[in-house]
Amino acid sequence: EIIDGMAMDLSQTRYLDFKGLQLYCYRVASVVGLLAAEIFGYQDRQTLKYAHDLGLAFQLTNIIRDVGEDARRGRIYLPIEDLQRFEVPAKDLLEARYSDAFRELMAFQAERAEKFYDQAFAQLPAIDRKAQRPGLVMAAIYRTLLREIAADGFLVLDRRTSLTPLRKVWLAGTTWFRA
Repeated sequence: EIIDGMAMDLSQTRYLDFKGLQLYCYRVASVVGLLAAEIFGYQDRQTLKYAHDLGLAFQLTNIIRDVGEDARRGRIYLPIEDLQRFEVPAKDLLEARYSDAFRELMAFQAERAEKFYDQAFAQLPAIDRKAQRPGLVMAAIYRTLLREIAADGFLVLDRRTSLTPLRKVWLAGTTWFRA
């Protein structure tokens, strides 16, 4: 599956709809999450559903963060149907042209990612929380990044938002000890 995802990255630069994008996200991120869940260990198979959805949330966060950079490399991962629905031409992404329509599109994408974070956390059985702490730490960092991007008005076309190393350490520590 992972190799199929890499092949998709080489051969497919656009996705018509979320269903197509979701398959790509599954192959490049959810499968990695499933492997990580196996490595970290679990007792309840429900944990695999958590890992699957968390992988989707991570990849959607990456796509949001990298919209401008990816567009300049000839890849637009935002589904064509979403661009059309919000009336955002692909050219606007390439030319780093911000608009209210673009911000609405990105808010929609962020909400989609947030739903996958929520679904993932709801599916993680209490018995496996300690074993899955590394994934929870990554989730805290990625979700905070997503929220920073949103708070900054989705300025992702001409810059790349990141968290400071200190903030990542803080999130990692507080998440680790809460799990």
